[in-house]
Amino acid sequence: MTTSTDPRVPGNSRPTLSVVIPMYQELDNVEPMVARVHEGLADYGGDWELICIDDGSRDGTGERLHELAERTGSHVRVIRLRRNFGQTAAMQAGFDAARGELIATLDGDLQNDPADIPRLVDELLERDLDLLQGWRRQRQDGLILRKIPSRIANRLIGKVTGLALHDYGCSLKVYRAEVIKEVTLLGEMHRFIPVWMAGVTSPARIGETEVSHQARQFGVSKYGISRTFRVLLDLLSAFFFLRFGSRPGHFFGSIGIVFGVVGALLMSHLLVVKFVLDENIGHRPMLFVSILFLVTAVQFLTTGVLAELLIRTFYASGERTHHRIRWQSDSATAGWKGRA
Repeated sequence: MTTSTDPRVPGNSRPTLSVVIPMYQELDNVEPMVARVHEGLADYGGDWELICIDDGSRDGTGERLHELAERTGSHVRVIRLRRNFGQTAAMQAGFDAARGELIATLDGDLQNDPADIPRLVDELLERDLDLLQGWRRQRQDGLILRKIPSRIANRLIGKVTGLALHDYGCSLKVYRAEVIKEVTLLGEMHRFIPVWMAGVTSPARIGETEVSHQARQFGVSKYGISRTFRVLLDLLSAFFFLRFGSRPGHFFGSIGIVFGVVGALLMSHLLVVKFVLDENIGHRPMLFVSILFLVTAVQFLTTGVLAELLIRTFYASGERTHHRIRWQSDSATAGWKGRA
Protein backbone atom coordinates (compact mmCIF):
# COMPACT_ATOMS: atom_id res chain seq x y z
CA MET A 1 0.00 0.00 0.00
CA THR A 2 1.43 3.35 -1.05
CA THR A 3 1.15 6.27 1.36
CA SER A 4 0.44 9.68 -0.13
CA THR A 5 2.99 12.35 0.72
CA ASP A 6 0.82 15.34 -0.08
CA PRO A 7 1.24 17.65 2.96
CA ARG A 8 -2.14 19.24 2.34
CA VAL A 9 -3.96 16.01 3.22
CA PRO A 10 -4.36 15.65 7.02
CA GLY A 11 -2.82 12.53 8.52
CA ASN A 12 -0.42 11.84 5.67
CA SER A 13 3.18 11.34 6.71
CA ARG A 14 5.95 13.16 4.94
CA PRO A 15 8.36 11.38 2.54
CA THR A 16 11.47 9.68 3.86
CA LEU A 17 14.18 12.28 4.32
CA SER A 18 17.98 12.17 4.34
CA VAL A 19 19.72 15.14 5.97
CA VAL A 20 23.24 15.50 4.56
CA ILE A 21 25.77 17.64 6.45
CA PRO A 22 29.41 17.94 5.30
CA MET A 23 31.81 18.96 8.06
CA TYR A 24 35.45 20.00 8.11
CA GLN A 25 37.30 21.05 11.26
CA GLU A 26 34.03 21.58 13.17
CA LEU A 27 34.77 19.69 16.39
CA ASP A 28 32.95 22.16 18.67
CA ASN A 29 29.88 22.16 16.44
CA VAL A 30 29.37 18.38 16.26
CA GLU A 31 27.24 17.80 19.35
CA PRO A 32 25.12 20.99 19.17
CA MET A 33 24.56 20.42 15.45
CA VAL A 34 23.31 16.84 15.92
CA ALA A 35 21.14 17.96 18.84
CA ARG A 36 19.57 20.77 16.83
CA VAL A 37 18.81 18.46 13.92
CA HIS A 38 16.93 16.16 16.30
CA GLU A 39 15.08 19.12 17.81
CA GLY A 40 14.19 20.54 14.41
CA LEU A 41 12.89 17.20 13.09
CA ALA A 42 11.22 16.00 16.31
CA ASP A 43 7.78 16.56 14.78
CA TYR A 44 8.73 15.82 11.18
CA GLY A 45 5.98 13.25 10.76
CA GLY A 46 7.99 10.83 8.63
CA ASP A 47 11.09 8.65 8.65
CA TRP A 48 14.42 10.44 8.42
CA GLU A 49 18.14 9.81 8.72
CA LEU A 50 21.13 12.05 9.38
CA ILE A 51 24.27 11.58 7.26
CA CYS A 52 27.36 13.44 8.48
CA ILE A 53 30.42 13.53 6.23
CA ASP A 54 33.81 14.22 7.80
CA ASP A 55 35.86 15.77 5.00
CA GLY A 56 39.27 14.67 6.28
CA SER A 57 39.23 16.78 9.47
CA ARG A 58 42.35 16.70 11.65
CA ASP A 59 40.83 18.17 14.82
CA GLY A 60 38.89 15.09 15.92
CA THR A 61 35.63 15.93 14.15
CA GLY A 62 35.42 12.45 12.61
CA GLU A 63 36.03 10.67 15.88
CA ARG A 64 33.46 12.81 17.69
CA LEU A 65 30.88 12.13 14.99
CA HIS A 66 31.49 8.40 15.25
CA GLU A 67 31.15 8.44 19.06
CA LEU A 68 27.97 10.50 18.87
CA ALA A 69 26.44 8.21 16.24
CA GLU A 70 27.11 5.19 18.45
CA ARG A 71 25.24 6.85 21.32
CA THR A 72 22.40 8.39 19.32
CA GLY A 73 21.19 5.53 17.14
CA SER A 74 21.48 3.82 13.78
CA HIS A 75 19.64 6.62 11.99
CA VAL A 76 22.78 8.76 12.42
CA ARG A 77 25.26 7.65 9.80
CA VAL A 78 28.85 8.85 9.47
CA ILE A 79 31.05 8.90 6.39
CA ARG A 80 34.73 9.72 6.81
CA LEU A 81 36.77 10.63 3.74
CA ARG A 82 40.44 9.64 3.56
CA ARG A 83 41.56 13.25 3.22
CA ASN A 84 40.15 16.72 2.64
CA PHE A 85 38.56 16.43 -0.82
CA GLY A 86 36.46 19.60 -0.49
CA GLN A 87 32.83 20.39 0.21
CA THR A 88 31.65 19.31 -3.24
CA ALA A 89 33.10 15.80 -2.89
CA ALA A 90 31.73 15.52 0.65
CA MET A 91 28.25 16.42 -0.55
CA GLN A 92 28.51 13.89 -3.39
CA ALA A 93 29.45 11.19 -0.89
CA GLY A 94 26.38 12.11 1.15
CA PHE A 95 24.09 12.05 -1.89
CA ASP A 96 25.42 8.63 -2.89
CA ALA A 97 24.71 7.24 0.58
CA ALA A 98 21.29 8.88 1.04
CA ARG A 99 18.30 6.54 1.08
CA GLY A 100 15.48 9.07 1.46
CA GLU A 101 12.99 10.19 -1.17
CA LEU A 102 14.04 13.75 -0.35
CA ILE A 103 17.48 15.07 0.58
CA ALA A 104 18.12 18.15 2.69
CA THR A 105 21.55 19.75 2.99
CA LEU A 106 22.93 22.32 5.38
CA ASP A 107 26.29 23.46 6.69
CA GLY A 108 27.76 22.02 9.86
CA ASP A 109 28.58 25.44 11.35
CA LEU A 110 25.14 25.95 12.98
CA GLN A 111 24.41 29.03 10.88
CA ASN A 112 21.57 27.20 9.11
CA ASP A 113 18.58 26.26 11.30
CA PRO A 114 17.47 22.60 10.94
CA ALA A 115 14.05 23.66 12.20
CA ASP A 116 13.45 25.18 8.74
CA ILE A 117 13.69 21.77 7.04
CA PRO A 118 10.09 20.52 7.65
CA ARG A 119 8.71 23.78 6.27
CA LEU A 120 10.96 23.52 3.21
CA VAL A 121 9.82 19.93 2.64
CA ASP A 122 6.17 20.96 2.76
CA GLU A 123 6.77 23.90 0.45
CA LEU A 124 8.72 21.79 -2.06
CA LEU A 125 5.87 19.28 -2.23
CA GLU A 126 3.15 21.92 -2.32
CA ARG A 127 4.85 23.83 -5.14
CA ASP A 128 5.80 20.57 -6.91
CA LEU A 129 9.50 21.46 -7.16
CA ASP A 130 12.63 19.37 -7.63
CA LEU A 131 14.81 21.80 -5.67
CA LEU A 132 13.93 24.41 -3.06
CA GLN A 133 16.82 26.77 -2.39
CA GLY A 134 17.14 28.66 0.88
CA TRP A 135 17.48 32.44 0.82
CA ARG A 136 19.33 34.04 3.75
CA ARG A 137 17.57 37.38 3.47
CA GLN A 138 18.73 38.47 6.94
CA ARG A 139 22.24 37.11 6.60
CA GLN A 140 24.39 37.27 9.76
CA ASP A 141 27.81 37.65 8.13
CA GLY A 142 30.38 40.38 7.57
CA LEU A 143 29.36 43.04 5.03
CA ILE A 144 32.68 43.48 3.21
CA LEU A 145 34.06 39.94 3.11
CA ARG A 146 30.83 37.98 2.75
CA LYS A 147 27.66 39.95 1.91
CA ILE A 148 28.86 42.29 -0.86
CA PRO A 149 30.90 39.65 -2.80
CA SER A 150 27.98 37.24 -2.42
CA ARG A 151 25.46 39.71 -3.82
CA ILE A 152 27.69 40.49 -6.79
CA ALA A 153 28.26 36.79 -7.45
CA ASN A 154 24.54 35.96 -7.21
CA ARG A 155 23.59 38.64 -9.72
CA LEU A 156 26.40 37.66 -12.07
CA ILE A 157 25.44 33.98 -11.92
CA GLY A 158 21.82 34.87 -12.64
CA LYS A 159 22.78 36.99 -15.65
CA VAL A 160 25.12 34.39 -17.14
CA THR A 161 23.01 31.30 -16.52
CA GLY A 162 19.53 32.77 -16.84
CA LEU A 163 18.50 31.19 -13.50
CA ALA A 164 17.89 34.15 -11.18
CA LEU A 165 18.09 33.27 -7.48
CA HIS A 166 18.91 35.56 -4.57
CA ASP A 167 21.27 33.26 -2.69
CA TYR A 168 23.14 30.52 -4.55
CA GLY A 169 25.56 30.11 -1.65
CA CYS A 170 23.01 29.04 0.97
CA SER A 171 23.66 25.39 1.83
CA LEU A 172 20.15 24.86 3.22
CA LYS A 173 18.33 23.18 0.34
CA VAL A 174 15.82 20.38 -0.16
CA TYR A 175 16.00 18.16 -3.25
CA ARG A 176 14.09 15.29 -4.75
CA ALA A 177 16.63 12.49 -4.48
CA GLU A 178 15.84 11.00 -7.88
CA VAL A 179 16.74 14.32 -9.55
CA ILE A 180 19.85 15.40 -7.62
CA LYS A 181 21.32 11.91 -8.04
CA GLU A 182 21.34 12.50 -11.79
CA VAL A 183 23.90 15.28 -11.21
CA THR A 184 27.54 14.32 -10.70
CA LEU A 185 29.31 16.87 -8.50
CA LEU A 186 32.98 17.53 -9.20
CA GLY A 187 35.49 20.27 -8.42
CA GLU A 188 33.75 23.20 -6.70
CA MET A 189 30.31 22.58 -8.18
CA HIS A 190 28.45 22.84 -4.86
CA ARG A 191 28.22 26.62 -5.34
CA PHE A 192 26.25 26.13 -8.54
CA ILE A 193 24.01 23.18 -7.70
CA PRO A 194 20.83 25.01 -8.84
CA VAL A 195 22.55 25.72 -12.16
CA TRP A 196 23.58 22.09 -12.63
CA MET A 197 20.09 20.97 -11.57
CA ALA A 198 18.68 23.12 -14.37
CA GLY A 199 20.55 20.82 -16.74
CA VAL A 200 18.46 17.80 -15.70
CA THR A 201 15.12 19.41 -14.81
CA SER A 202 13.10 22.44 -15.84
CA PRO A 203 14.18 25.77 -14.27
CA ALA A 204 10.48 26.20 -13.44
CA ARG A 205 10.86 23.33 -10.95
CA ILE A 206 13.60 25.18 -9.04
CA GLY A 207 12.43 27.65 -6.42
CA GLU A 208 13.62 29.54 -3.38
CA THR A 209 12.25 30.54 -0.02
CA GLU A 210 13.45 32.62 2.91
CA VAL A 211 15.24 30.81 5.72
CA SER A 212 16.69 31.95 9.02
CA HIS A 213 20.42 32.53 9.42
CA GLN A 214 22.54 32.87 12.53
CA ALA A 215 26.03 34.09 13.26
CA ARG A 216 28.74 31.46 13.71
CA GLN A 217 29.26 30.62 17.39
CA PHE A 218 32.07 28.04 17.26
CA GLY A 219 34.98 27.35 14.96
CA VAL A 220 36.45 29.42 12.15
CA SER A 221 34.92 30.20 8.79
CA LYS A 222 36.55 28.43 5.83
CA TYR A 223 35.69 31.25 3.41
CA GLY A 224 37.60 34.39 2.51
CA ILE A 225 37.78 37.09 -0.14
CA SER A 226 39.73 34.70 -2.40
CA ARG A 227 36.51 32.73 -2.80
CA THR A 228 35.17 35.52 -5.04
CA PHE A 229 37.82 34.85 -7.67
CA ARG A 230 37.19 31.10 -7.54
CA VAL A 231 33.48 31.75 -8.06
CA LEU A 232 34.26 33.67 -11.25
CA LEU A 233 36.35 30.81 -12.59
CA ASP A 234 33.71 28.27 -11.56
CA LEU A 235 31.07 30.39 -13.29
CA LEU A 236 32.97 30.15 -16.56
CA SER A 237 33.19 26.39 -16.15
CA ALA A 238 29.48 26.14 -15.31
CA PHE A 239 28.56 28.20 -18.38
CA PHE A 240 30.72 26.02 -20.62
CA PHE A 241 29.49 22.68 -19.26
CA LEU A 242 25.83 23.69 -19.28
CA ARG A 243 25.94 24.90 -22.86
CA PHE A 244 28.55 22.58 -24.34
CA GLY A 245 29.23 19.85 -21.75
CA SER A 246 27.89 17.07 -23.96
CA ARG A 247 29.04 18.64 -27.24
CA PRO A 248 32.38 20.44 -26.71
CA GLY A 249 33.16 20.03 -30.40
CA HIS A 250 30.51 22.65 -31.14
CA PHE A 251 32.24 25.19 -28.89
CA PHE A 252 35.77 24.69 -30.16
CA GLY A 253 34.58 24.01 -33.70
CA SER A 254 32.66 27.30 -33.87
CA ILE A 255 35.73 29.26 -32.86
CA GLY A 256 37.84 27.27 -35.32
CA ILE A 257 35.41 27.99 -38.17
CA VAL A 258 35.48 31.74 -37.45
CA PHE A 259 39.29 31.81 -37.50
CA GLY A 260 39.31 29.60 -40.58
CA VAL A 261 36.89 31.78 -42.55
CA VAL A 262 38.75 35.00 -41.69
CA GLY A 263 42.11 33.37 -42.50
CA ALA A 264 40.77 32.01 -45.81
CA LEU A 265 39.41 35.42 -46.82
CA LEU A 266 42.71 37.10 -46.05
CA MET A 267 44.64 34.43 -47.93
CA SER A 268 42.29 34.72 -50.93
CA HIS A 269 42.90 38.45 -51.04
CA LEU A 270 46.66 37.88 -51.00
CA LEU A 271 46.38 35.31 -53.81
CA VAL A 272 44.59 37.87 -55.95
CA VAL A 273 47.27 40.44 -55.16
CA LYS A 274 50.02 37.94 -56.00
CA PHE A 275 48.73 36.33 -59.18
CA VAL A 276 46.39 38.98 -60.63
CA LEU A 277 48.10 42.22 -59.63
CA ASP A 278 51.56 40.59 -59.70
CA GLU A 279 52.70 42.22 -56.46
CA ASN A 280 55.10 40.84 -53.87
CA ILE A 281 53.33 39.63 -50.71
CA GLY A 282 56.27 38.01 -48.94
CA HIS A 283 56.78 40.84 -46.51
CA ARG A 284 53.17 41.82 -45.96
CA PRO A 285 51.94 41.53 -42.36
CA MET A 286 48.60 40.24 -43.71
CA LEU A 287 50.34 37.08 -44.92
CA PHE A 288 51.57 36.20 -41.46
CA VAL A 289 48.20 37.09 -39.91
CA SER A 290 46.32 34.88 -42.35
CA ILE A 291 48.71 31.97 -41.73
CA LEU A 292 48.26 32.45 -37.98
CA PHE A 293 44.47 32.42 -38.35
CA LEU A 294 44.51 29.25 -40.45
CA VAL A 295 46.83 27.43 -38.03
CA THR A 296 44.66 28.56 -35.10
CA ALA A 297 41.57 27.27 -36.91
CA VAL A 298 43.15 23.85 -37.36
CA GLN A 299 44.11 23.77 -33.66
CA PHE A 300 40.59 24.63 -32.48
CA LEU A 301 38.99 22.12 -34.83
CA THR A 302 41.28 19.29 -33.74
CA THR A 303 40.79 20.30 -30.09
CA GLY A 304 37.04 20.00 -30.64
CA VAL A 305 37.43 16.51 -32.08
CA LEU A 306 39.64 15.42 -29.18
CA ALA A 307 37.18 16.94 -26.66
CA GLU A 308 34.34 14.96 -28.24
CA LEU A 309 36.36 11.77 -27.93
CA LEU A 310 37.17 12.50 -24.28
CA ILE A 311 33.60 13.30 -23.30
CA ARG A 312 32.35 10.11 -24.92
CA THR A 313 35.05 8.10 -23.11
CA PHE A 314 34.07 9.76 -19.82
CA TYR A 315 30.38 8.92 -20.17
CA ALA A 316 31.18 5.39 -21.30
CA SER A 317 33.42 4.79 -18.27
CA GLY A 318 30.63 5.43 -15.78
CA GLU A 319 33.06 7.20 -13.41
CA ARG A 320 31.05 9.34 -10.98
CA THR A 321 33.22 10.57 -8.15
CA HIS A 322 36.75 11.55 -7.29
CA HIS A 323 36.54 11.19 -3.49
CA ARG A 324 37.66 8.15 -1.53
CA ILE A 325 35.89 6.98 1.61
CA ARG A 326 37.93 5.89 4.61
CA TRP A 327 35.00 4.57 6.65
CA GLN A 328 31.22 4.84 6.75
CA SER A 329 28.28 3.47 8.66
CA ASP A 330 26.82 0.27 7.24
CA SER A 331 23.63 1.16 5.35
CA ALA A 332 22.41 -2.42 5.76
CA THR A 333 22.07 -1.93 9.51
CA ALA A 334 21.15 1.76 9.41
CA GLY A 335 17.72 2.68 10.70
CA TRP A 336 15.26 5.53 10.38
CA LYS A 337 14.28 8.03 13.02
CA GLY A 338 10.53 8.06 13.44
CA ARG A 339 9.83 4.53 12.21
CA ALA A 340 7.19 2.86 14.30
